[in-house]
Amino acid sequence: MQPINSVVSQRIATISAHLNPPNDSQMEGSSGLGRANCRAKGGSAGFKVAILGAAGGIGQPLAMLMKMNPLVSVLHLYDVVNTPGVAADISHMDTGAVVRGFLGQKQLEEALTGMDLVIIPAGVPRKPGMTRDDLFNINAGIVKTLCEGIARCCPKAIVNLISNPVNSTVPIAAEVFKKAGTFDPKRLLGVTMLDVVRANTFVAEALGLDPREVDVPVVGGHAGVTILPLLSQVKPPCSFTQKEIDYLTDRIQNGGTEVVEAKAGAGSATLSMAYAAVKFADACLRGLRGDAGVVECAFVASHVTELPFFASKVRLGRFGVEEIYPLGPLNEYERVGLEKAKKELTVSIEKGVSFVRK
Repeated sequence: MQPINSVVSQRIATISAHLNPPNDSQMEGSSGLGRANCRAKGGSAGFKVAILGAAGGIGQPLAMLMKMNPLVSVLHLYDVVNTPGVAADISHMDTGAVVRGFLGQKQLEEALTGMDLVIIPAGVPRKPGMTRDDLFNINAGIVKTLCEGIARCCPKAIVNLISNPVNSTVPIAAEVFKKAGTFDPKRLLGVTMLDVVRANTFVAEALGLDPREVDVPVVGGHAGVTILPLLSQVKPPCSFTQKEIDYLTDRIQNGGTEVVEAKAGAGSATLSMAYAAVKFADACLRGLRGDAGVVECAFVASHVTELPFFASKVRLGRFGVEEIYPLGPLNEYERVGLEKAKKELTVSIEKGVSFVRK
């Protein structure tokens, strides 16, 4: 029978290892506690998820909500600052997922190894007067570095890309994966779910319905006029006046600006974005599990239009995007909006591609 002190020490070592997993060099000659058996007692079976940018304004609430998801068994939190504290805080939640924190570029590969789903909210947020294009020069480099790590460590993972401008960062990620020989268009998804969440909410308000009962397809991209809500295809079926269509379309397209201005310099749409990101990540995990009929909108490599990337409804499955749905019948207002969206998307996509190829 082991001495009580020995048992207590082993338990403490196990708990500590959740937050500070030893690297391979540190493990040699140690107590034999390895990452594989560094699991919480009673930890749930499920998927391994990494959040890159986990200490940021989106990353922290996103991490908290993912810790609550019963489909997550291991949750890796990576950032260049503050992840030990965020990981320690979230690890106290009494849910099944085991939380581990990783800090700085040297621990990126360790954070990514073996992951099933990688969610990327990393980057700087929008500030008053800043467009998504203003974010490009900073966030493009961040996304490129992180995707190079994914290509090396978990090339088969599903990637949910949140970092703005999504219309450019998704093409950047694709080019990085192509260079590495790991690009699978089914596994790279730009997260446009916040546009759908806003559309559902604003339309529900106009109709006097519960937002959870409303489904508004939002296609195109994830910035300004590239965000095209298809109000003619709302479920449940309904009709709007032209004034209502103009108002709802404008508010959906400029929802991010509405939040930035309301916060008056104190941040951007972090909480609603975290909610939308978790809703989309949960759909991806249900697809990975093999659930049928998991359909959401996402910005993906697509043949729906002549553009190489486009947001539309997709069916998610065990390998990521299993099917991309056509746009369906559009009215004249939507056809005009589609042409405007495609014109701006063409520039944004090319900007992302050129960033990697230059």
